[in-house]
Amino acid sequence: MFTYLRKRFARHITERSRRRARLVSKDGRCNIEFGNVEEQSRFVFLVDIWTTILDLKWRYKMTIFISAFLGSWFLFGLLWYVVAYIHKDLPEFNPSINHTPCVENINGLTSAFLFSLETQVTIGYGFRCVTEQCVTAIFLLIFQSILGVIINSFMCGAILAKIARSKNRAKTITFSKNAVISKRAGKLCLLIRVANLRKSLLIGSHIYGKLLKTTITPEGETIILDQVNIEFVVDAGNENLFFISPLTIYHVIDKNSPFFHMAAETILQQDFELVVFLDGTVEATSATCQVRTSYIPEEVLWGYRFAPIVSKTKEGKYRVDFQNFSKTVAVETPHCAFCHYNEKETKAKEKKGYDNLGFVMAEAGETSDTQM
Repeated sequence: MFTYLRKRFARHITERSRRRARLVSKDGRCNIEFGNVEEQSRFVFLVDIWTTILDLKWRYKMTIFISAFLGSWFLFGLLWYVVAYIHKDLPEFNPSINHTPCVENINGLTSAFLFSLETQVTIGYGFRCVTEQCVTAIFLLIFQSILGVIINSFMCGAILAKIARSKNRAKTITFSKNAVISKRAGKLCLLIRVANLRKSLLIGSHIYGKLLKTTITPEGETIILDQVNIEFVVDAGNENLFFISPLTIYHVIDKNSPFFHMAAETILQQDFELVVFLDGTVEATSATCQVRTSYIPEEVLWGYRFAPIVSKTKEGKYRVDFQNFSKTVAVETPHCAFCHYNEKETKAKEKKGYDNLGFVMAEAGETSDTQM
């Protein structure tokens, strides 16, 4: 019992360490951080402020949104209070009856803040207003109105762009939990299932993959996260997919494939991460969209295929059962690609005949009668 628990614990620790080392999570987020970035490089994020705001999380974006409006209202409220103070419009100066203030009915900092809010958001209650007495107040009114329009346009546009980003469309594209390796059309293939949860299509879809692993060059250089191209296809090709129903994409494991030298017994000992990408254009917004996921060796099942998922009802409709989306079925599969292709070559040779070029057939000559 103790040995069994120790093995389970060791397996759990190994899986956790592998999960920590995953570059791309199952939902497509990248696990990477940048260190020792120069200060001048950080300034570039402020130059590209639009992308920086879009990439922020919602809690930070809403904090900036609220702070921008409250800060501008309060700042201009202080300026309106200063104008009233300089022009001696406040009650503590005891203005005369004939005194014309710069702004009507500003009696303190609170009323100045309310006037600033009314001006910037163009509420216009009609109780407080600017008079022609002060040129400074007129210029301040113009400046606040222009700045208010800029803040409104930028912040509202950033929130609208955040909501309409194609990243949200990517969440309705799902990949199977595991990848499988089995025979397909007489070839050993790695298969992955992908589905579109919406009825609207992704136009011009393109599927490809990258195998990430650590390699050592002949010169002795260690390259971490070395990328190897993995070609994925469906029966109709890997571009311009008719992506209305779940598709099973596959990669042929031939002699040029990085999976060629792997076997069912050794794949779990390999150190790699298979990242799969799906690019396309959202039909509704014409925005480009990329969906990605990844598979580590524990998530690649050798000797399995996916269970059927599409059926036809009596009414003539096609039904997709997502309960079987990631379900796999064990099938007979060669334990390595090398054995599979050797077996195919052997069977091909058995069907052929071979002539022995060194064999000469001699005709029997006439013999003399045998003497007794």
